[in-house]
Amino acid sequence: MNQNAHFTFNDVGVISLSRIEAPEVVTSEEVDERLAPFYERTGNPAGLLERLAGVAERRQWEPGFSFAEASAAAGRRAIDEAGIDPSRIGLIVDSSVCKARLEPSTAVTVHHLLGLSSHCLNYDVGNACLGFVNGMHLAGLMIDSGQIEYALIVDGEGTREIYNNTINDLNESGMHRDDFAENFASLTLGSGAAAMVLGRSSSNDGSHRLVKGYFRADSSHHELCVGSLEHMRTDARALLDAGCSLVKLSWDQSDFLDWEDMDRYILHQVSRVHTSAVLDVLNIDSDRCPLTFPLYGNIGPAAIPFTLAHTAHSLRTGDRVLCMGIGSGLNTGVLEIHW
Repeated sequence: MNQNAHFTFNDVGVISLSRIEAPEVVTSEEVDERLAPFYERTGNPAGLLERLAGVAERRQWEPGFSFAEASAAAGRRAIDEAGIDPSRIGLIVDSSVCKARLEPSTAVTVHHLLGLSSHCLNYDVGNACLGFVNGMHLAGLMIDSGQIEYALIVDGEGTREIYNNTINDLNESGMHRDDFAENFASLTLGSGAAAMVLGRSSSNDGSHRLVKGYFRADSSHHELCVGSLEHMRTDARALLDAGCSLVKLSWDQSDFLDWEDMDRYILHQVSRVHTSAVLDVLNIDSDRCPLTFPLYGNIGPAAIPFTLAHTAHSLRTGDRVLCMGIGSGLNTGVLEIHW
């Protein structure tokens, strides 16, 4: 067993969890209507976004609302729900894929917007759709070490730009059905934000204890999904197959972990096809896997905390919850929480 890949927390808990829904609803039918010129030219059938991906709707922020503002809105709500003095937060991590610039970090702006103290460490953690889970892991280690008392993990994703670019490109220059397949994943993306406050479980009544987890990588697949705000190119079939293989391998190799009978499985939300494939390969009961992608799309690294916050009302004290993500690259990771 490789100790770099497996980890256990001693006294770390989820103190609060928040999600922010972007206000503008964009239906797949509306996307199909905008893609009419491409469909007519190539003979591509409309309706695949909803029939195959299972994404009926997704959200967008109003024009001009920044990714940092989205992260800050979720962070502010999480701090309020935690009921702690913001000056006690020793770390803020922003795990957003969507960034308006190369530097400075988005976390710097969120730190400023939230009025956090000068001793609060702040930086971005980027690892595709696994970034939020990585942020939880790092924060948990720092809390267990005694370096910080509280940590805030935030994520804000927005899709307006990539949607407009993808639709315009397909309408102007898309000539084949394969062009749609390569851009299919871009059109399942959604906008939203989520945040989480972590602290010592023993000193925060009602917190939900982080227990243990692991990470695995297969970087031979680092070119299957390559994206920016302007364009995302995805080999969807190969990405699905490679992701399922990595998930299955890492699940089977984690023999010291008992995760076959969780009360809830909070999976990264991509599409109906991806979710069904992961559930099948791991033999997970679909009734224990709440879904948000049908109405919110794939919100990147915000998807796991967003879905957890979405279903938190149905969880009972003592429930075992497994958060599990796969990020382009490929990386996979899981975190167990005792509710």
